[in-house]
Amino acid sequence: MSNARLPSFKFLIGFEAAARLGNYSRAAEELHVSQSAISHQIAQLEQQVGQPLFRRKGRGVELTVAGGLLLDSVGKSLEQIRHGLHRIETYMDDRLVTLVCPAPVAHGWLQPRIDRLLQAHPDLCPIVSVDESARFIDELDVDIAITREPLQQPDVFEVPLLSDELVAVGLPDADTDATPGLLCLEADLTSDRIGPFIREHFGPLRKAAIYDDPRLLLDAALRGRGLALVSRLLADDALRSGRLRHLAAWPSLSLGSLWISRTQGPSRLPLVREVFDSLRAFAREDGHFMSQID
Repeated sequence: MSNARLPSFKFLIGFEAAARLGNYSRAAEELHVSQSAISHQIAQLEQQVGQPLFRRKGRGVELTVAGGLLLDSVGKSLEQIRHGLHRIETYMDDRLVTLVCPAPVAHGWLQPRIDRLLQAHPDLCPIVSVDESARFIDELDVDIAITREPLQQPDVFEVPLLSDELVAVGLPDADTDATPGLLCLEADLTSDRIGPFIREHFGPLRKAAIYDDPRLLLDAALRGRGLALVSRLLADDALRSGRLRHLAAWPSLSLGSLWISRTQGPSRLPLVREVFDSLRAFAREDGHFMSQID
């Protein structure tokens, strides 16, 4: 059998149904074919594998040893296929809009605005991903992408959405006279651009903690562990709610603009463009950035 071609998929489906139901007639009924068609498929399959797969048992059938071994493989394979089809069905829902966004922006700016988005679009079920490698509009079922650089892909419409900056934040009641410990990202310290800025303006401060995840850095700031250098967008919700305050006496550094992208022209669903327009409106209302490109 090792050099033989694989059996027909149709034969394997008929075999699995007959084995699971223990009856050719019920298998035929389930698959909407005649009993003779099932009998013929199984006979062809037995001829190809060179082994009897069933034996008669009363009005039904039972598996031989060879049939049991084959069912073990076929059953698992068909179950994987069914599972894959069910997963595909999930993404056929016309309420789903997939949005990819950098984790800090998703955590600090987008997530607090999801309720507003759902109020504006009650039928929406957003899929929010922070996988920044999945940025190809339509290629990976991405409807909208928010990125730190323009994608510059063919047939993609993209405009600036938000401006960002590195700012110093702390608790509202932090002692302004005390010398705080510094909380920062490891990637910022080693950055060719941000590293020199930190060393120039924050070098004298004792480093209280260094993180490799911006969300952990924000959490440390909220716990009052020191002065934190964070993306303003990451800290946006905490600043607006008063849980943190911008320490304006310390200098800030521009981190540039974030861009929002969708397909050029008609989208997969009208809802995609509606969500895209709502996110741009939120950015305008919040005063972060208003694109002049329409």
